Amino acid sequence: MPDHQPYVPAAQSPAELTGRALVLGSILGLIFGASNVYLALKIGLTVSASIPIAVLSITIFRAIGRATILENNIVQTTGSAADSVSAGVVFTIPAILLMGYDLDIGRVAILAMAGGLMGILMMIPLRRALIVKEHGNLPYPEGTACAEVLIAGEKGGVHAKTVFQAFGLAFVYKFLMTALKLWQEYPGRVLRWFQGAEVRVEAAPELMGVGYIIGPRIAGYLFAGGCLAYLVLMPAIKLFGAAMTTPMYPATKLVSEMSAGEIRAAFVFYIGAGAVATAGIVALVRSLPTIASAFKAGFADLKASRAGQAVAARLRTDDDLPITVTVFGSLLLALVLAFLPSIGVNLLGGLLIIVFGFFFTTVSSRICGQIGSSANPISGMTIASLIAISLIFLLLGWTQIDDRVRAISIACVIAVAVANGGNTSQDLKTGFLVGATPRRQQIAILVGAIAAAMAVGWTLTFLNSSYRYEVPETHAGFLAPATGNSADGNVVVMPETMSGFTVGGSDSVDTRSYQVVRVYVETQGVPPGKYLVDPASHEIRYLVDPGIGGRVREYHGRELKRLDSPKATLMALITDGILTHRLPWALVLIGVFLSIALELAGIQALPVAVGVYLPITTSAGMFAGGVVRWLVEQRVKSENRSLAEIESGPGVLFASGMIAGGAIAGIVVAAIAGAGSARGRAADWLAESVGWYHQLGAFATSNIPALVLFGLLGTLLLRTGLREQ
Repeated sequence: MPDHQPYVPAAQSPAELTGRALVLGSILGLIFGASNVYLALKIGLTVSASIPIAVLSITIFRAIGRATILENNIVQTTGSAADSVSAGVVFTIPAILLMGYDLDIGRVAILAMAGGLMGILMMIPLRRALIVKEHGNLPYPEGTACAEVLIAGEKGGVHAKTVFQAFGLAFVYKFLMTALKLWQEYPGRVLRWFQGAEVRVEAAPELMGVGYIIGPRIAGYLFAGGCLAYLVLMPAIKLFGAAMTTPMYPATKLVSEMSAGEIRAAFVFYIGAGAVATAGIVALVRSLPTIASAFKAGFADLKASRAGQAVAARLRTDDDLPITVTVFGSLLLALVLAFLPSIGVNLLGGLLIIVFGFFFTTVSSRICGQIGSSANPISGMTIASLIAISLIFLLLGWTQIDDRVRAISIACVIAVAVANGGNTSQDLKTGFLVGATPRRQQIAILVGAIAAAMAVGWTLTFLNSSYRYEVPETHAGFLAPATGNSADGNVVVMPETMSGFTVGGSDSVDTRSYQVVRVYVETQGVPPGKYLVDPASHEIRYLVDPGIGGRVREYHGRELKRLDSPKATLMALITDGILTHRLPWALVLIGVFLSIALELAGIQALPVAVGVYLPITTSAGMFAGGVVRWLVEQRVKSENRSLAEIESGPGVLFASGMIAGGAIAGIVVAAIAGAGSARGRAADWLAESVGWYHQLGAFATSNIPALVLFGLLGTLLLRTGLREQ
């Protein structure tokens, strides 16, 4: 092991795990955690918040009284736990919505908390093997960059002005655009001469910020996938399906009558799902050598941990929580999940969580050490776990709706544990470099994970209800059972009613009372979901379309905003596909072989596949940020400056502020839309109530002002990124 001297020597013991550090870390974690929930629902990606949280901590503590570098490290350690918890939850739990269930804050919080704590506990015995012994081999890029920021702050550099400015600018920009509708949110054009193909961009600041952070290569792959979907697959489907006289499964209307959005929902959606699942598994298979070595190292370290702890206890910088905390803590969490009636995981599920959780947490930590958190194939590991869980359930004959929810719940805990394991290792690397006390960092991450779990559950359910719409829908020949369940248990009449709601986000209010009915498996052409039934005729009158993963995008010419939650939708497709055999496998297989072809061509398939799956509006917005990052990199190269400084430079800080500001504005706008809907008003009532909104005319509806303003935002990001630190 190389002799490493941390910034703060082990012989010194400055203030570290203080109350103010934990409180500030939790507050900042809630803000960035909420923004990551919004991002994960919208684009299926999250971004690391460690560096912006560290910068904000340094600045805030300077204003209220100077803090030690170790206190600032505790703040970023506590706050960064929200990234991984939000990613693991949002990538899995919304799948329950697609199965006809409602989201329950309690279930989400418990699963998030269990996964977050388990990921941290399982990293405790691995710290010495991965962080200390492999110090010269595993760089942990994000952890090292964060340590540099903390050390620079200790020496008097680094300030949060850039982050605050970007946050305020992005918040105002997004609010004016989406709440007051002063300019177009989705400038673009329908190419009617090309089979109705669409080219659009979502002019959102958070997407530009994400594109800047992930870089031009990944942003380009994402946009390439969007072009493949919207300019190749969709026109081809329209071209070859135009002459069909009957609907093509799984669509319910003629291809010639379908818009680009409807073609995407009916066909390209499944192609993208197959491509993403395959690309995720390929990324996991590519990591098999790393997996094998990480697993071997993990077991070797477990054997030596007792002796290591005895020696380590002599030094503050080597003081970990005891391994008994890992063993008994993990077992206790698994038992709680197994016997808690509201979760329904059962003993086998608890065992699967421990086995897959430890295996993939070890893998996640080592991969983060080699290539960083951004390239960590969390989705691939979760998909692999979910496939294995579903196959085990299939062999046991567990194929009912409750079993599918159980599989998703188990996968959620594993996903959060895997994400938090990698995130924890980055934080411990930062602590190793600056001279933190591992035990205190581990306690801080536990606190941060618990706080994040509560916030993630609330934010998830809040966004889902805010963007929910009751949309008129009828299904000829379908009659709900008068009482109780249908004979096969797939249709259930709930002991609740609904009345007094806005119809499809319009100004129309239906005051009649309807019985709530849930369909768990497609029955007589009725997709899974929540429906409102006329109590007299037992016929469906409305679909209660959730905000997350909702399938209705337009009603009477009014766009209904949706959060696609691409990763969770994919998890639902995998679970349903294995346990119910009701997937359009021909479309899924097209996506499978699309990813295989890309890999054979030497192209990284996962970001391209995600681009196929996402709306092109989203990938185009991120591509704009990637272009700005490319311009910055070319300038830095021409000046013979190190590209490494970009990773923690002003551009990344500004982009982080844009992400947080835009995402928080999105949540605020969702709250406004939800408040209006609850009062029987249209979702965009705030914009319509502003007197001068109607006087803007062409400015508010034209593409040019929106593109010019988005371009100005990019120019500001470019100028900031070109500044030297």
